[in-house]
Amino acid sequence: MPNLFQKWFKYNLLKSQMGLILFLTITIFLIILIVSITSYITSKSVLQEQLNDPQQQMLQISMNFIDEVINESNRIATEVALDGHVYEFLTSNEQNSYETITSIYKMLSSSINNSSNIKSIYVYDMNNGSFVTIPHGYSATKKTFVDSEWIDVADELKDKMMIVKKREVPEGAKSSGSEITLFRKILIHGEFKGLVAVNLKQEKLFAKINPPQLTGLESTRFILDEQNEILYSVSNYSVDQQSLENSITNLKKERLGEFIFKDETLLASQVQSPVTGWQYVSLVTQESILEKSWKVGHIVFLVSFIALFIGMIAVLYINIKVFRPVFRMKQLFIRKERDISKQGLNELEIVAGQLIHDHAHLAKTLDTIKLEASSKFLLDIYQGEVKSSEEIKEKWNDYFRDWHNHRLVVAIISIDNYPLWLKKFPSTDHSLLKFALQNIISEILTEQFYNKCVDFGQGKMAVLFQYDGPPDNLVNSFMKAVSTTGRLLGFSVSVGISHSKQKVEDIKEAVLEAELALGYRLYKGYGSVIDSHKCNVKSPHLTIKMEPMLAQLAEAIIGGDETQGEKIVEEMIQEFRNKQYFPTSVQAKLNDIMAVIWGKKQTEIQAESTRTVLDHVATSYLDDIEAFLKEEVRQESQKWKKQAENKESILCEKMITYMENHLAEAIGITEIAESIGISVSLASQIFKEKMDDTIYGYLTRLRIEKAEELLLNTDKKVATIAFDVGYQHENSFIRVFRKYKNTTPGKYREMLKNKKRPLAE
Repeated sequence: MPNLFQKWFKYNLLKSQMGLILFLTITIFLIILIVSITSYITSKSVLQEQLNDPQQQMLQISMNFIDEVINESNRIATEVALDGHVYEFLTSNEQNSYETITSIYKMLSSSINNSSNIKSIYVYDMNNGSFVTIPHGYSATKKTFVDSEWIDVADELKDKMMIVKKREVPEGAKSSGSEITLFRKILIHGEFKGLVAVNLKQEKLFAKINPPQLTGLESTRFILDEQNEILYSVSNYSVDQQSLENSITNLKKERLGEFIFKDETLLASQVQSPVTGWQYVSLVTQESILEKSWKVGHIVFLVSFIALFIGMIAVLYINIKVFRPVFRMKQLFIRKERDISKQGLNELEIVAGQLIHDHAHLAKTLDTIKLEASSKFLLDIYQGEVKSSEEIKEKWNDYFRDWHNHRLVVAIISIDNYPLWLKKFPSTDHSLLKFALQNIISEILTEQFYNKCVDFGQGKMAVLFQYDGPPDNLVNSFMKAVSTTGRLLGFSVSVGISHSKQKVEDIKEAVLEAELALGYRLYKGYGSVIDSHKCNVKSPHLTIKMEPMLAQLAEAIIGGDETQGEKIVEEMIQEFRNKQYFPTSVQAKLNDIMAVIWGKKQTEIQAESTRTVLDHVATSYLDDIEAFLKEEVRQESQKWKKQAENKESILCEKMITYMENHLAEAIGITEIAESIGISVSLASQIFKEKMDDTIYGYLTRLRIEKAEELLLNTDKKVATIAFDVGYQHENSFIRVFRKYKNTTPGKYREMLKNKKRPLAE
């Protein structure tokens, strides 16, 4: 290609007329280009100087307004420090004098009501460690006053009487987040006795700092304290303020300056407050300032190209034969039964552009469908929807055709203590945090091999990837991902890794191995990366026999003996630690323990709580589970102890016992009431008050629970099970079962067996 161009250029230069045209064209082009560049540089310098003056004035106005607010707040703090009742509060031996506290409270309330800039005021006695605050009132110690972590500011004051700083409000206070607070010393006879803390309303304090909206400039304003930390920032366009904060610290304290941020030039104007020492900075993007200059430059540049184009027309005319292949290509396109071979090049460009656009859109659509289908493929394997090896292999060839022929590994990542994670972060952030977790995993794994992340729900996701290296390197990669997640996202995760598989058909087995390995988090703790090679996922399961201890636990709870109940729980958990039972077996026993603690008498609200607790057991460390079970034993033991003192509770328990003992009989409310010797109406009233359920509803629930057990553990026919749980007709039983479980008994049995089969394998 270079040789062809060189021959073409020499050929045209040999012709004097063509050489002259080229020379004049290039000369005119360069002259116009130089003029446009010079004009741009000159206009840029002038605009920078002209822009700085209004920016300085606006910053000065904002600074003066904030300084006035600070001075007014300092004056109020001084009045508080000089108040006689405050003096009595700081010097009197009787700290909690009602008259003194009331007078101080009224004085502080009056000060806040008379100022629109003050949010709250605290008075702190340094000798006694007590507080009088608005709106919290009197607190004898900092232990009873949540927002008391600021008292260390006394060490920062030193020779200063007043300081203004930004501080973080601890969780649990009435207003969480951050506060701008003015701190002032209280001196009595020259001794440092206390502090006045004035919390300012940030929306009032920084009301004048907002950049103008009518100038069309992309502007960002900051207020930096004496430690170069951003107190407040506002922008009229999207900007990464965290990254900008790291860059702006290198800006010298000059009136006018500029620096490069993310390949963009920012012009900075700044002033410094004599009152607070704060630095007010205004940043304007050079692109928004020189927008019109850019347009002028583009127009001039376009003119130069037009001149160049006119000079090249003659060259193109002479070399028209070069376009002969293009004309031949036109003949290949037919659009709407119309031959475009006689149309111009514009028509060819439109047709070719449309074809390319359609192809790109189709390719993008196919990539999206393929991405979603591949995710659903792994999710279907996890949920047991894809069973046959042929189907797995067929879908693999469809969705992962571009992967290399390497061994496959599955890793399952689970958020530790998932119910606590749900409470810690707002629901609006859950999807974002999971997406960020997926990005961290993919970013780290992409450095070495292909990978595919899929969200399984309930704080769990899977990663399918190709890997032929040693297991230790793989564990180190996931440890890096776990560490990065904790550092950037603020929560911990654990990872279970399967054995590597040579065959695609073994992906289902790899998913089960990874999930079983993840279960060992129960023993290893949070933030663990567990490799199947170091777990006995294929060893025979040891049977856990704890029926006598469960019976003793139930007896202790019903008897109200919480000490004995906690001891039994501790012994069972210690048994799990010592024997290192298979995690799924331990989780099943933990479910049995919770069933004993709650006595299988949950209302629908309790049932919802039970599902949360099961998530807690499945994603928690054994020590946390032990503490949780002990707390539940204490609560349930206390409930039973109180119920034992209540005659109505005893009657209610007798009715429940009668129902459980006669579950297979055709009993009704009349027989249940007669069993305890009271009327039907009184029995219904007592049961409703104590159990928050009707007798009939509770009896039906017991029958359905018994039917579930028979469906899972026996091969009896549905009609036989219906008779065993007290129904005389199979259709009545099926109708009631569907109402409670949203499915028929036969389908429910099949679903339970499908879930049980992978664990048995």
